[in-house]
Amino acid sequence: MAKCEVCFRHCEIKEGETGFCGGRTCTEGKVCADNYGRITSLALDPIEKKPLRRFHPHSMILSVGSYGCNLRCPFCQNYEISWSEQAMRLRNKTEQVLPRRLADMAANTQRQGNIGLAFTYNEPLIGYEFVRDTAKLIHEQGMANVLVTNGMAELPVLEELLPWIDAMNIDLKGFTDHYYEDILGGKRDMVMRFIERCVGHCHVELTTLIVPGENDTEDEMRALSGYIAELDPEIPLHISRFFPRFHMKDRGATEVSRIYRLAGIAKENLRYVYTGNC
Repeated sequence: MAKCEVCFRHCEIKEGETGFCGGRTCTEGKVCADNYGRITSLALDPIEKKPLRRFHPHSMILSVGSYGCNLRCPFCQNYEISWSEQAMRLRNKTEQVLPRRLADMAANTQRQGNIGLAFTYNEPLIGYEFVRDTAKLIHEQGMANVLVTNGMAELPVLEELLPWIDAMNIDLKGFTDHYYEDILGGKRDMVMRFIERCVGHCHVELTTLIVPGENDTEDEMRALSGYIAELDPEIPLHISRFFPRFHMKDRGATEVSRIYRLAGIAKENLRYVYTGNC
């Protein structure tokens, strides 16, 4: 048995078994990334889809995902590869693509406008070793690395990655402990520490999905955007509209007018506020 040190859960994992996230296992008494190079998703996407609006706009980026996640968002849009029963069955059904091969794939798509590699779709931090090893090779190719993450990791894990990551979109899913702990199964203070460490060390944009009845009040948006402004008022914030899916079909989609109203409040504190899914 060994302890995983990636996130606040600090799972005690028995030999040959996996932790809560489904992507880390105990092998010969050590915790490692069970999903190392196990690719479930690969696509050349517009960088605005990450979403990043102020990092190489109008470019393309090769985007890669594996399986597993250390949160339990009931509205997950990528649940097939993140934390559903279906996702947990992917362990032995995915091709392993090692870092050199993936870096070569990224380089070979430069003629199609690709600027680098984005680690996305599932939660990349649970397989941070693969992110680190591949990102080093991407930099050797003179290309950029993007991390799309929930920010749910201990700072030593982040330190392993920061030298190689050029831009991040980090979910700041809400601004109450109740929402993070009782709805998402996470820790808000861990995400805040993660964000604070990243600001100033790479390009950072943040995303908040507005879920009706959960994190959609004006007071919460004032607090959230005020916190971001204290770090840097030029950090872009993406405010996105919720649609019912997966385990959260008990309410309708967020009203478009509500998204625009909350974006207006955020603009009182921040220079760059973008709306999504409207």
